[in-house]
Amino acid sequence: MTAHDSAIFTRSIAVGGTAFAALGVLCFSFTFPATSWALDGFGPWTITGLRGVLAAALAGVCLVVRRVPLPTGSDWPGLLAVAGGCVVGFPLLSTLALRTSSTAHSAVVIGMLPLATAALSALRTGARAPRMFWWAALAGAVVVLAFTLQQSAGRPSLADGYLFAALLACAAGYAEGGRLAQRMPGWQVVAWGVLAALPATALTCVLALPAEPVHLTPHSMVGLGYLAAVSQFGGFVAWYGGMASIGVLRASQLQLAQPLLTLCWAVLVLGERLPAAVPVTALAVVACIAVTQRVRG
Repeated sequence: MTAHDSAIFTRSIAVGGTAFAALGVLCFSFTFPATSWALDGFGPWTITGLRGVLAAALAGVCLVVRRVPLPTGSDWPGLLAVAGGCVVGFPLLSTLALRTSSTAHSAVVIGMLPLATAALSALRTGARAPRMFWWAALAGAVVVLAFTLQQSAGRPSLADGYLFAALLACAAGYAEGGRLAQRMPGWQVVAWGVLAALPATALTCVLALPAEPVHLTPHSMVGLGYLAAVSQFGGFVAWYGGMASIGVLRASQLQLAQPLLTLCWAVLVLGERLPAAVPVTALAVVACIAVTQRVRG
């Protein structure tokens, strides 16, 4: 292979990886609207359990068909972090928040996810980030905190507490998943992650279904199906695949569009009205994250 052919091959991989990561972002951007739909007929604990169990069924089929061997012992701590953060923690906490918080408000708070992921990844790997990175990270955190205080008349609501906890849980899962995707296919990372969480999600179903009333509606069924097939599995297949191909930093730059896309769905699909502070804060958060990506890139 000539140097020219090698350059074309490398460029093709980068383009494909970028497309996969962008597809993952697009899939995740509809998670909150789908959760709002699912809440029409299911309780938050039921949603968390069912989406995890259904995603585990899809993952198990894929692993069996591809005859994938079990991960090595050293991979399981990271997979358990993916399971705890992305399969149990974030779905449950964000669903609890969306019972009382609007999709638009939640999207702004969770818009800090790329920044939190980058910060936890730097701490996890011991990488030295430039001082400007941490100043931009602090500025983003202050912007979101000010937004939550302004929206809740000076006192963050319980929903905000759920959202901040969900943010940290998901960031930890993303950071570990991105690290694992460097040495195993991205789809296997999420597949083993949802299977690792199966005991917890199955037990959640057993306990929640009798306790939380179920009212099947078209919206609730579509929402739950989307959460299980796309938000919990398919979106992660694309996301981790993109991260493995182009790297965590470049992939996270694409995630800048996620809160803005979610705001669009909140208006177009759910019919929410956006207070002026919502798009302004979202753009400010995007600007802070863009600075962190540039100084680290």
